[in-house]
Amino acid sequence: MILTTGTTVEGKKVTQYLGIVTGDAIVGANIFRDLFAGIRDIVGGRSAAYEKELVNARKFATNELMQQAEKLGANAVIGVDFDYETVGKGSSMLMVNMSGTAVIVE
Repeated sequence: MILTTGTTVEGKKVTQYLGIVTGDAIVGANIFRDLFAGIRDIVGGRSAAYEKELVNARKFATNELMQQAEKLGANAVIGVDFDYETVGKGSSMLMVNMSGTAVIVE
């Protein structure tokens, strides 16, 4: 499955547009990770716990997007867009949303 943020796939021709597909993931952060991330934010540096959660959420959303595209018979998704938000009480959860257009390319 080809995924691209562009509207074309270099060297290939879009022969059919199959529709919009999405992938969503919402992950909650562990309270202990939140505590240590808060401490790290105070003293500076990167929060490995949040970075790991972000990577996992992005992988899950990407897999969901590709599965939807495959169900439609697509071999590529063009115009892929990522959106990141925090949701929940105290912004305790991370949401990753992806969308794009499922297509067939030759």
